[in-house]
Amino acid sequence: MILKIAFRNMLRQKRRTALTLLTIFGGFVLAAVSIGWSDGTYFHIINMFTRNRLGQIEVHAKGYLDRPSLYKRIREYRRVGSIVQETEGVETWAPRVLAGGLASVGDKTAGVQLIGIDPELEQRATNFNNNVVRGSPLSRDSRQEVILGKGLAQTLGAEIGEEVVLLTQGADGSIANDIFNIGGIADTGDETVDRLGLYLNIAAAQELLVTGAEVHEIIVTVYDLKQVEAITRSIRKRLDNRDLEVHPWQEFAKSFYEAMKADQKGMWIMLAVIILIVGVGVLNTVLMSVLERRREYGLLKAIGTRPAQIIQLVLAEIFLMAIGGILLGATLGLAANWLLSIHGIPLPVSLSFGGADFTHLYAQVNTRSLYIPAIAVFLSSILVGIAPAVKASRTEPAVAMRVF
Repeated sequence: MILKIAFRNMLRQKRRTALTLLTIFGGFVLAAVSIGWSDGTYFHIINMFTRNRLGQIEVHAKGYLDRPSLYKRIREYRRVGSIVQETEGVETWAPRVLAGGLASVGDKTAGVQLIGIDPELEQRATNFNNNVVRGSPLSRDSRQEVILGKGLAQTLGAEIGEEVVLLTQGADGSIANDIFNIGGIADTGDETVDRLGLYLNIAAAQELLVTGAEVHEIIVTVYDLKQVEAITRSIRKRLDNRDLEVHPWQEFAKSFYEAMKADQKGMWIMLAVIILIVGVGVLNTVLMSVLERRREYGLLKAIGTRPAQIIQLVLAEIFLMAIGGILLGATLGLAANWLLSIHGIPLPVSLSFGGADFTHLYAQVNTRSLYIPAIAVFLSSILVGIAPAVKASRTEPAVAMRVF
């Protein structure tokens, strides 16, 4: 009966009901799009950052991540890679050999990070060839060619076809050195990486560093970024090797992850502001409704309606309007996020984040963008309606009937 009367009261005051519905509807849509856009943007940034450079999961020898060393290597890496590849959810993997050294071109010398890669596996994992902006990518047979990062090439004044002398330490304690031809220039979008990075064929790196058939890390890409932690646990279980450590991107890219988490706090502040606007709007319309209907509430009390029933009646009206606003808002919010997830919003200038450039910001269609606004809008509407409902229940019949 309370819900029936509340529904009729809503229809009696169509303008007031429409204003309240519009407030709830608008707040829900803004919150839904805000969350969907935030989640989509971060998901896109994280996916680009990890997939184009580091992978979403990395396998190292024990202790390597805490203190990298030339001597902490993965033995039988192809067998390890095969086990990783067979893990459910894994897309592909790629091995890397890493070391520090010096590179000289002519009379110019700079410190470099040697990165030995398997050209075919690296291309499958990170699309590395797309970063080569000048010259040619590495091939499996290009044993004496290297690719320099864009910044490193500028520091050395190096050009395609010139020779570069590499000097480093071998794993056997010897001084390792060799001459390579510069086959290409890479631009990863990360200034630090491009200032230090020197890429060569993994077989050439292993020969130069005297590491044998061993590598320093295996990067792993997955199909679903949301399943990274579960896949990491699965790889650890399948490897079952105390000499190896498996880390998700949140651990080996910790500074990037913390920056993302800090930036995401802005989304919650925006959501709080939206909910505050919704609450004030609902409070305003409901309070005005109570003041306008004091005669009605006085009459209800005069015929024996209990104060609790009047409170229930007011809250029932708010409940119905909140449900209506949420349903309408969910429809538009879902449609808006779907369109933004496909077309995105073009940026006037490209945004650089974590070494990746972005020209569009995309939304994401997920349950968070629906249930968080729904809960927040519903609770804020009900909570702000309690005070007007209590005020209505305290209406004095004699005073209300006489004054109004």
